[in-house]
Amino acid sequence: MHLLISLSVCLLLAVTAVAQKPHPCKSPPLMVGHLSVIYPKGETYVSERFTYDALGKKIRIRMEGVEHNHSFYEDVLMLFGEGVIYQISYRNKTCTKKPLKVPFQPMEIPQNATLQAQIIIGSSSGPGQGLLVNNWMGEIPEQKVKYYMTFTEFGCIPVSTLYISDKDGWLFSR
Repeated sequence: MHLLISLSVCLLLAVTAVAQKPHPCKSPPLMVGHLSVIYPKGETYVSERFTYDALGKKIRIRMEGVEHNHSFYEDVLMLFGEGVIYQISYRNKTCTKKPLKVPFQPMEIPQNATLQAQIIIGSSSGPGQGLLVNNWMGEIPEQKVKYYMTFTEFGCIPVSTLYISDKDGWLFSR
């Protein structure tokens, strides 16, 4: 009888532990945030404010940065549903409309991603003092790109992403 109870408890604990393993998640469909991007070889640094709308498949990016020692500012509106991108230059007082030929890429962890680790950013000495995040890795074979992503455990908010390809080098955003 004790063996049966012990076996049942062990099985229950094993099922509970498997159920608690983090799974790929989807970010909220509407977000506003700030993004810093470093392009390959550190030649370009961009600081962006973005508005993300997965429901309407729209992204607006207001960016400023330095590329090859030259400063720039750009306002870009991407309307994926309409296949159009608007590039607004306040300096030149122009708005350029171009076709947008890339598909909308939602901010989410790919389903084939592998969990690397679950860690706490900041302090874990008291309740609510740290940020619980999951580190994911994977590959996009058709593009020959490896990725490393960090998303919050609760809310699935993107924290950082690193893409590495033999063709383009690396792209890091946080």
